[in-house]
Amino acid sequence: MNARREAGAVAGEEHAGMRIDRFVADEMDLFSRSQFRRHGVVISVNDKIAKPSRLLRSGDQVRVTYHDTVEPSVEPEAIDLDILYEDDDVVVVNKPQGMVVHPAAGNWSGTLVQGLMHYVTGLGDGAESLRPGIVHRLDKDTSGVLITAKTVESQEYLSEQFRGRSLEKLYLAIVRGAPPRSKDEISTHIIRDPRNRKQFTAVARGGKSSITEYRVLKRFTGYSFLALHPMTGRTHQLRVHMQHVRCPILGDPVYSRADRAFPEVGLMLHAYRLTIRLPGSGNQHTFTAPLPERFRRVLRAFADLPSGASDAQPRR
Repeated sequence: MNARREAGAVAGEEHAGMRIDRFVADEMDLFSRSQFRRHGVVISVNDKIAKPSRLLRSGDQVRVTYHDTVEPSVEPEAIDLDILYEDDDVVVVNKPQGMVVHPAAGNWSGTLVQGLMHYVTGLGDGAESLRPGIVHRLDKDTSGVLITAKTVESQEYLSEQFRGRSLEKLYLAIVRGAPPRSKDEISTHIIRDPRNRKQFTAVARGGKSSITEYRVLKRFTGYSFLALHPMTGRTHQLRVHMQHVRCPILGDPVYSRADRAFPEVGLMLHAYRLTIRLPGSGNQHTFTAPLPERFRRVLRAFADLPSGASDAQPRR
């Protein structure tokens, strides 16, 4: 029998009236409801065993015990990494589009983690997690700046800044259409799409609050080049928010349809800049990943198209 694990969370006001099994699946994000039996899930509320169908009240303390799954062993791999910065505590990489950050079902090799395990001596030794050194992630189809930790201490130091939102991230994106304003804030709640668990959707209530600031860098006929500043860090946040304002990111295979002018282009989303305090010195540093060639190709294709007013410097 696999090891028994435990996880807990407190229901907020927005969860009142929600079924416990949905709360565990969607808010605690452990696994889908269809996997409860496989993991031997036992749910308690306020220290009393509860049925999955029970409805939550604000302030309820939910605890879940379950069987861990057997995970394949992960071995280091010699993978070329684009290193932007390195010291005794961290490695900052420019993640290419198409690379998965950490091993998971369907992607047990060729990940950034395995490349880091080969590059950083001792990374992952004795670790139970499949994510040694990882403090945040980018989607497979998103490129750009990603900071990783070499030690457990530096991993916690960096993770605290992501949890406390005491850092700044700036993304660049090419979207279809034009946002309603040249500069604005998108504020919604994000939930897992009840019709498709692989997607998320923006709603007025429930779920997790999410805020994105955007600025139009340049307008083209039918497209826009944007700077995106996520104030929160929800899964698929930028992709969901752009779809929400009817400007889906060009090449998004999940939240948009194929574009007639660029049918083969990949997701046009790039983590351009990260400002964060580093372990050891505590000093703030800014790391930038150059604009990828795929962006340059598309922007060159726009060169002969009429454009509106622009401000092409991707500052905040």
